[in-house]
This record gives sequence, structure tokens and C-alpha cells, in this order.
Amino acid sequence: MAHSRRGTRRVRRAVAAYAELVRIPNLFTAPPDVIAGAALAVAAGGTTTVPAVAGVAGASVLLYAAGTALNDFSDAPVDAEERPERPIPSGRVSRPTAGVFGAALLLCAVLLAVAAAGAAAGIGALAVATAVVAYDGALKGGPAGFLAMGAARGLNVLLGTTATDVPVASLPPWALAVPVAVAAYVAGVTLVAADEATGATRRSVVVAGGGAGVAGAVAVTLLATVGPTASVLAVGVGVALALGFLAVTGRALARAYRDPSPGTVGPVIGTCVLALVVLDSAVAAVAGLEWTLVTVAFLGPAVGLAQLFDVS
Repeated sequence: MAHSRRGTRRVRRAVAAYAELVRIPNLFTAPPDVIAGAALAVAAGGTTTVPAVAGVAGASVLLYAAGTALNDFSDAPVDAEERPERPIPSGRVSRPTAGVFGAALLLCAVLLAVAAAGAAAGIGALAVATAVVAYDGALKGGPAGFLAMGAARGLNVLLGTTATDVPVASLPPWALAVPVAVAAYVAGVTLVAADEATGATRRSVVVAGGGAGVAGAVAVTLLATVGPTASVLAVGVGVALALGFLAVTGRALARAYRDPSPGTVGPVIGTCVLALVVLDSAVAAVAGLEWTLVTVAFLGPAVGLAQLFDVS
């Protein structure tokens, strides 16, 4: 009986360690990118199916989990000094295991995307995987690293369009503006997060604020110009969500600007990451209210799990 309890505790500790490794709250911010991308393609005249979108969204989750595992694999020496509580430096997950785990997740993500929506989705997943590996590898710590992370999230939105019958090359400019805006926003937030352990610079906070402003403005403009093809209610809800995104990120980044110390910056980064779900939900309204409702549903588990696990 005692042996059984010890075994159960070991399993729980292992599950908790891997949940920390993959930043489990953040995993719920990946499918909204895909759903928003699919919504853009549908608003542009495309069609899709629930299994296709769900499968590609699942691939997106695997890509995100791979990225965080490989991030901690790469950062292990630095984390041993700055974040000793993380799974690898604390000894709860070995560094080689984290590396193999991350690589396996990348492969599974590409295969799942192909199975769900065909070769185009596989190519899209491979593009995201390439950006992830670039950020966690050759560009880690370099001046272009934050751009790679932004590209990964922008490509994640484009990945969602591959779950439809509209080729990426055929998307109208207004649809392509969204992944670009998401990339700019995430790049700015990543720039702030680069110095999270020691304190961010006010310049990086201003850059992140500019990215947030651009992303919110793109969402509002999209709904004001293309949105009328959806219901008035959907457009109204979408605009409200876009304004909410601007308010939440603006308040958080203003706090970081006033006090760019590690104790402030960490929670601010978490808020900005979770706010992506709100932005994606606003964009999804361009295809109808049901798209927004499905997207915003991911906010609940993301925020709830953020009370138990670190986001950044």
C-alpha cells in the first residue's frame, strides 16, 4: 500500500514537472491562433471542417510544447543560476530527456497537421517548427531572437488558414495583415521577456506597447471594413474584445514601464501572453460570433492554470 502511494506521488511529480516544462497555461493560447487564421480564410470565402481545424489546432499545441521544452533545454546553463526552480536545473527533468521530448513533439506536430489537413498544413507546421528551432537554437540570445519568436506566432496564425481550402498565396491583404500584426506584438513582448530575470529596459517595454497598439488597431480596422459580412453582434463583440485587449496590455505594460524590475516584468509578460487569446477572439469575429465564442473559450483554462503554473 505504501509502495503504491509512493508510486502515485512519483507520477504526480513527473506530470507536474512536464507541465511546468511545457508551460501548460500557454498551451491554451496556441489553438486560438489557428482558429483565428481559419476564420480569416473563411471570411475570405473559404470553407473548412471541424476535424481539420481541430487537428491543426492540436498540432499547434504540440509545436508550442516543443518550443518551451527546447527553450529550457537551451537555457539550462543560464537557468541553473537565474531560475534554479525550473524542471531541468532542479533535476526533475534531465536535460537530454527534455531535448528528445521537444524534438519528438515537433515531429508529431508535423505529422498530425498532415493527417488533419493535408500537405499544406504539414508545410505550415514545418514553417512554425523552423521558427521555433531558430529561436531556441542559432538565434537564442541574439538580436534577432525576438523576431524569430514573433515569426513563430505569426506563422501559427497562417497555419490555421491551411485548415481551409484557401491557399495562403490567395489570401487577401487584409487577412495577411493579422499574422503580421501578431508577429509584431509577440516580438515586442519577447524583447521584454529577454531580460525578465534581471529587469527589462523601458525601451523594450515601449516597443512591446507599440506592437500591442498595432495588433489592436489591425483587429478593429479588420472588423470595421470586412466585419460587416458577419453579423452586427459579432462585429460589436469583436471590437469590444479588441478594445479589451488594448486596455489589458496597455495597463500591464504601463506597470512594467514604471517598474521594470523582475518582480513586475514576469507577471506582465504572463498577462501579455494570455491576452493573445483575447486578440485572436476579436479577429475570429470576422467569420461570425460562433468563431469568437469557440476561441475565447480557451481563455478560461489558460487563466485558471496560470494560477498554478508559471506562464513565462
